[in-house]
Amino acid sequence: MEDYVVKSKIKEYAKSKDIRIAGDFFDGLNKVIQYKLDKAVERAKENGRKTLRGFDL
Repeated sequence: MEDYVVKSKIKEYAKSKDIRIAGDFFDGLNKVIQYKLDKAVERAKENGRKTLRGFDL
């Protein structure tokens, strides 16, 4: 699976919230992002567009 996030930024954010991240967290996060991207692409194509827009999410 492809990485869609900057892990260091997410780790930095988690640290600022005084929480740790388990090793499998990024796999789950990447799956969620892949799903949302697929749905956004579907929506754009259904509307005759080749450009993803914020409202496709």
